[in-house]
Amino acid sequence: MAEKVTIATVARHARVSRQTVSNVINAPHIVRPETRQRVQESIVTLGYRANQAARQMRTGRSRLIAVRIEPTRDGINGSVLDRFLHGLTETAEAAGYRVMLYTAADVDREIAAYGDLLSAYDLDGFVITGTDHGDPRTAWLAEREIPFVTFGRPWDHPQAHSWVDVDGAAGTREATAYLIEAGHRRIAFLGWPAGSGVGDDRRAGWRRALLAEGIDPDGLDAETEDGIAKGARTAREVLDRPTPPTAVICASDSLALGALQAARAAGTALPVIGFDDTPVAAAIGLSSVSQPLGDAAARCVDLLTDLLDGPHRDPRQVLLRPALVLRHLA
Repeated sequence: MAEKVTIATVARHARVSRQTVSNVINAPHIVRPETRQRVQESIVTLGYRANQAARQMRTGRSRLIAVRIEPTRDGINGSVLDRFLHGLTETAEAAGYRVMLYTAADVDREIAAYGDLLSAYDLDGFVITGTDHGDPRTAWLAEREIPFVTFGRPWDHPQAHSWVDVDGAAGTREATAYLIEAGHRRIAFLGWPAGSGVGDDRRAGWRRALLAEGIDPDGLDAETEDGIAKGARTAREVLDRPTPPTAVICASDSLALGALQAARAAGTALPVIGFDDTPVAAAIGLSSVSQPLGDAAARCVDLLTDLLDGPHRDPRQVLLRPALVLRHLA
């Protein structure tokens, strides 16, 4: 008979203490990423499984959480959510939870899916992604006292519920400051139409960096819907202005790829920095702002399990800082 795999077995295999293994399972955010990864790899290699049936009887939980798969759009920025979902699934499994994925074409259909899922499954809670102003999804869940956390801030009421987010303004501010230090004064911003919480946050960081150096941002801002083709068209319009920019910051890698295409077509060596550090950006050498998606996923699981352990606890908020990844700049 094969030896039963226990926490002690995992600890020996990963060369850590039993407490560290327990922390990875129950509070992964407090464990260093490299140690957490080693323990998670040992859990998978050894086939360790906590006794879910006994745990469910003891806690009254199904150990099942749900999260939506968003549309892939151009297939570039969709990879951002893919990486988040991978981290969420991995971290949730280490904590003894399973992730149920569902699809919905828009907000109304997503809310309808909540009712269907709750009727069909004994869900413990939800992780909501892509928050915006006046988000009706969080209101629906809060009214029914269904546990949830969001990957994204509640832009209208920051203390309304527990959330994890990435400081987009800090990312674009750092990118803009880098270009200013490199000698650029006319740094354009290609962003989404005003009103998007995430887009406005990223635009704000660019504006603050310019104003801090006494540079007027007026006339350097351009808005468009997300996408490579739309980014290229808008970048062409910006480059055709009487005084064109010498560098561009973009709200996404899709817009940045479009800006690069426009610059090359115009024969201009234009430094471009995107946002999200997608695999495409890495493949072509595009500088970009990288979100700590693995850490964000782990924090979401931690906040949700915290709510499940103490439903009357005050909401907690986690704001993570992104990192500027510099590659080839013209």
